[in-house]
Amino acid sequence: MEKCIIWFRNDLRLQNNLTIKNLIDRNSSVLPIYILDTNSLGSASKTWLYRSLYELDKQLKNQLKVYDGNAVNIIERLIENYQITQISWNRKFDYKSIQEEQLVKNIAKKYNVREFIYNSSLLMNPEDTLKKDGTPYRVFTPFYKNNYLGLNHNAFSINTNDIIILENKEDKNIDLLKDHLIPEHTWYEKFDRYWEPGEIGAQKRLREFLDKGLLGYAEGRNRPDLDNVSRLSPHIHFGEISPNEVANSLGDIDNEDKERFYTELVWREFSHNLLFFNPKLDTTNLQDKFNSFPWLKNKAYLDAWQTGNTGYPIVDAGMRELWETGYMHNRVRMIVGSFLVKNLLHHWHSGRDWFKDTLLDADDANNNASWQWVAGTGADAAPYFRIFNPVTQSQKFDPNAEYIRKFVPEIGDLPNTYIHDPSNAPKTVLDNSGVKLGKNYPSSIVNLKESRQRALSAFSELKKTSS
Repeated sequence: MEKCIIWFRNDLRLQNNLTIKNLIDRNSSVLPIYILDTNSLGSASKTWLYRSLYELDKQLKNQLKVYDGNAVNIIERLIENYQITQISWNRKFDYKSIQEEQLVKNIAKKYNVREFIYNSSLLMNPEDTLKKDGTPYRVFTPFYKNNYLGLNHNAFSINTNDIIILENKEDKNIDLLKDHLIPEHTWYEKFDRYWEPGEIGAQKRLREFLDKGLLGYAEGRNRPDLDNVSRLSPHIHFGEISPNEVANSLGDIDNEDKERFYTELVWREFSHNLLFFNPKLDTTNLQDKFNSFPWLKNKAYLDAWQTGNTGYPIVDAGMRELWETGYMHNRVRMIVGSFLVKNLLHHWHSGRDWFKDTLLDADDANNNASWQWVAGTGADAAPYFRIFNPVTQSQKFDPNAEYIRKFVPEIGDLPNTYIHDPSNAPKTVLDNSGVKLGKNYPSSIVNLKESRQRALSAFSELKKTSS
C-alpha cells in the first residue's frame, strides 16, 4: 500500500476536499500533518486555528500531527522516516505559499515521491480566469460574467471510515500548540459565545443561513440590524467548508437573493486573483499614483477608531462588534474603512493591520484587496469622491438603531432622531437620555463636512499631478 503525506493547509475539513477524495480513490494510507506558520496570522485568527485544528484532529481519530518549523525540512524528514511514496496537498495562491510549494516539489522529486496537488479553496484556478488576451481582469463585473456565470459546482461526500491512517509515533500533539496560538490576553474567550470553529460548525452555519438568512439577502445583507448574512467567512477562510459546496447548496441561481450571495463568493475569488497576479498587493498600491498621497499619522485618531470612540455611533458599533465577536458586518466594514482612510486620512495599511489582528476571517487576499478598494488605490476601486457619510449610512441601514444600541449601549436611550449623530443633538435631549458628550460618550473627533472636503482636495491634487 502506498504511503501518502497529506499536508493540510487552508483546507481543514474532510468532506468536499479533493485531496482526501483522491487519496481514498488511490487506496493510500495517509500521514496527516499540519505545519504552523504563525507569521501570517493575527491574534484572533490564531485562536480560531487552534480550535479548528482541534476539531480536525478529532475527525482524524487524534492522528493529526502539527509541526512548527520549516515545511521543507519537516516534510523531508517525514519522507525519510516513513518511507513515504506520495505527498498530496491543496494549493494556496499567495506568493509565499507558491514558493514554498515549489521547494516541497523539489524534495519530492529528490526522493522520487509522487505529488498530487489540487485546488480545493477556490471555485476556479486563477490561471483559468484570464481575459482572451492572456492578461488578468482588473474589473469585477466582466471577471464575474465571463468566468463564473453558469459555472458548475460539484460537491461530494466521502465515508471517513475509508481513510486509512498511517500510525505516526512522533510526540507531536495538538495541545502543544497552545503556546503558539493562544495569546496572553483573554479577550478572545468571548468568541466561543458566537462561533463554533471546525467542519461541523461550518455545516451548521451553512444550514442556518440557507434556512433563515438567504431569503431577503439581496436587500437584507446591507442591514447590520438584520440576520441576513451568512457569517461563513471564517469557516471558508480556514477551509472548514468548501466554496464549491457553498455554491452548490444554492442550487439553480434563479432569484436575486441567490445571485447576490453568489457574487459575494466570486468577489472572494476576485480578491484572490488580485493577490495571485499582484504578489505585492499587501505593500504596493495597485494605482501607483497613490504612492505620494499625503496620508496623515494621527495616533489619537487611530486609537479612537480602533476602540470605537470616534463619536460616530455606526463606526463605533462596528469597531466594538469586531472587538467583541471577531467579526464585523460587511456594510459596516465599508463605512469604518471609508471613515479611516478618507475622513481621518489614515493610510489603509493601518486599517488592514488592525483587521488582520482582530478579524477571525482575516484573509490576506480579501483584507488587502478590500482596503485598497475602499481607499481608492486598488483595482476596480471605489472612486476617490465616494466617501461614505457614517450618519446617513447609519440612518439608512440601521434605521431603528438596533445595531447601534447593541454595541454602543451608553447612548441607547437617545431617540432615533438623534442617536445616529449625538454631537448634533440638543443638550436637553442628551441630558434626558443620560448622554454626557466627552464623558460617557465622546464628541465626534472630526467634522464630517470639513474632513470630507479635506479628503476631496487631497485626492483632487493627486489627480492633477498624475495627469
